[in-house]
Amino acid sequence: MNVSLRAATATDAPLVAALLHDFNTEFGAPTPDLPTLTRRFAGLLDRADVLVLLAENGNAPTGLAFLTFRPTPYWDGPLAQLEELYVRPELRGGGTGTQLLHRAIALTRERHGQEMHINVDEVDRDTRRFYERHGFINVEPGQNERMLCYLREL
Repeated sequence: MNVSLRAATATDAPLVAALLHDFNTEFGAPTPDLPTLTRRFAGLLDRADVLVLLAENGNAPTGLAFLTFRPTPYWDGPLAQLEELYVRPELRGGGTGTQLLHRAIALTRERHGQEMHINVDEVDRDTRRFYERHGFINVEPGQNERMLCYLREL
């Protein structure tokens, strides 16, 4: 498949919102409605600490990589958090996810980032294998192999 990658802009907010909504819906995760996601991405995509890469086949969006960057005292550049990496289900296994990930890593390096984090559900073995194949390691190895994420809604 002929896939092109580009950085999303605020005018792409409806496309990005639709992809993220599809992703969350596919996996049964809570998701805001499309107008809310669109409004939020319209603001996020103008920020210097947010990057969304869009994969497209012609004019059809096929996937995205959503990254945030934050300062850290451990490196001169930012720490990157790969918030989401999504490829439409019918297109998985064709290399789009790998292209998105490689470009995200390259752009993080251009920002002098030294580390990228991604949270993966313990039970999602295919996704874990994907990231491990690309050099990511589980920082909580052991019997449980789970990363605990504490959350408090405010």
